[in-house]
Amino acid sequence: MLMKLTEDQYPSYFGTYIQLVPEGNIVDMLTQQKKETAEALRALTETEWYYRYAPEKWTIKEVIGHIIDTEQIMSYRLLCAARGDQSALPPFDEQLYGRNAQYENWEISDLIAQYETTRTSTLLLIKNLSEAAWSRCGSLYQQPISALALAHIIAGHERHHWNVLHERYEV
Repeated sequence: MLMKLTEDQYPSYFGTYIQLVPEGNIVDMLTQQKKETAEALRALTETEWYYRYAPEKWTIKEVIGHIIDTEQIMSYRLLCAARGDQSALPPFDEQLYGRNAQYENWEISDLIAQYETTRTSTLLLIKNLSEAAWSRCGSLYQQPISALALAHIIAGHERHHWNVLHERYEV
């Protein structure tokens, strides 16, 4: 699947994430990202999982939980768009989700399993989409957003947070 993503397929807000995704087959990229992330998560020490670089910032556990929450929401939005659902897609408040998820209380192994399960679910959803499904758009913030853009947002959002983890958490 090598469809070209164009700026009219997503709200400009998401450009920050989409720009982090290199051109190529998005299914292959998401598959490779799953492997690399799972390996990186398993390499973290228990102390690293609880590290936060400033008092009000998330721990690594919370960052990974946020990545999972966001992927689940974007994957649902992708499903809606791919199926031609024109209903307004719901927004989400990442801070609310983060507070109420209580990822600090999750077992590390469960967090890793949830990440892998979420990504596997996303991959199973997208790997057999038709070309028409990839280009279908839903409506988010009263703007069109394509299934293809949402797949790129999933990959770019995760890459964004790994960049933050490398820069500020030194992992």
